[in-house]
Amino acid sequence: MELIFPDIFNLLENLHILVYLGLLVLFSYAGGEVASFLKTPRVTGYIVTGILFGPSVIGLFHERLVKEELDLVTHIALGIIAFSIGGSLELKKIKALGKQIALVNFAEAFGAFLVVTVSLALLFPLISETGSASGSFWSSYFPVALLIGAMSSATAPAAVLAIVHEYRAKGPLTTILLGVVALDDAIAIFLFAFASSVAGSLVGHHGISWQNFLLAPLSSILISLCIGGVLGLCIRKFIFLVPRREAMLGVIVGLIFLTSGLAIALRASPLLANMMLGFMVVNFVAHHQDLFQVVEGIEEPIFGIFFILAGAHLDLRVIETAGWLALFIILGRSCGKLLGVRLGARISEAPETVRKYLGLALLPQAGVAVGLLLEAKGILAQTPLLEIAVSGVLGSVVINELLCPYFTKFALTKAGEVNQKSDLK
Repeated sequence: MELIFPDIFNLLENLHILVYLGLLVLFSYAGGEVASFLKTPRVTGYIVTGILFGPSVIGLFHERLVKEELDLVTHIALGIIAFSIGGSLELKKIKALGKQIALVNFAEAFGAFLVVTVSLALLFPLISETGSASGSFWSSYFPVALLIGAMSSATAPAAVLAIVHEYRAKGPLTTILLGVVALDDAIAIFLFAFASSVAGSLVGHHGISWQNFLLAPLSSILISLCIGGVLGLCIRKFIFLVPRREAMLGVIVGLIFLTSGLAIALRASPLLANMMLGFMVVNFVAHHQDLFQVVEGIEEPIFGIFFILAGAHLDLRVIETAGWLALFIILGRSCGKLLGVRLGARISEAPETVRKYLGLALLPQAGVAVGLLLEAKGILAQTPLLEIAVSGVLGSVVINELLCPYFTKFALTKAGEVNQKSDLK
């Protein structure tokens, strides 16, 4: 799609990058407020704003800015997201979750991963317009399907928590739902670390071997965990030197930056490393509540910029093909999670309401999936399927964010766990 007012925006391409950062912060606030007014998740407002002002529509944020110049912002946001996920994994809570949550979580996450990976690997040759130019199955279709499959295992914890709190839901379904959501993104990051290592080897034409499928992923995961673990131990030893709460922000942000940088330098996963850092802080560092609270104070503007940039990556020129891909991702992910919940709930002897409705409550998808997508761009860039894959995943996230929160509400209502005295409209 051609840009609107091309002469004006060609001049804007030479503006200082701080101008664009200022616009991104302001537009993220405006997009979030519009979304809240329309009673949709704020992240949807961010993504739609990014699509609107991105290269495919108005073009205010040009392609070089979106894909290259603001790449550092993406790494910063991903580090904070992963750190927050690690912070939700308190050992005392994990121990109290029980067999039902563990089995259901494993089954639904791997169910989505396997169904999406297999279905897309088989369907890519049919829906891709690049035809034979896409390369072979093992060097192109399968690696991209593997990465998208790993992204599809994630759930949007913010959307689920917002609905549970809004309707004051309580009961066995709600308890297991919150437990599964707490662990879901952690499993997604582990799966992605494995998938990205395998996909990178296949796209790089290193062939298929035990090293590609086991040793390389395990090495990447271990290095990531060591980076986060060692830095977590360091902050545990030296946190007493930072008595002022105001100074904690600089310390923890510095550690997140350091963790991400070391992981990237060592070709490990910065997401997994920061998740491990958050895990160490929440479980082994004194006054960890203060550390997470100061980080929460800067989350909204950073996440707003991050999701606007994510939306700006949507390429409407491949929307016809990407639309089919988004549909297949949604169907495959939904089938995998619904079947996985049924299997996990049956094996763990969970209540009937959990078997019937938990799968619907786990369909929302947003932040971590988008973060993993942008993290995978370096690998996807080596295939001719980059634009189709990015647009397809973003399309599926936008559709999920618009529709799936209503499925979560429906599941809680049908299970009889919505507080009828709450302020429902």
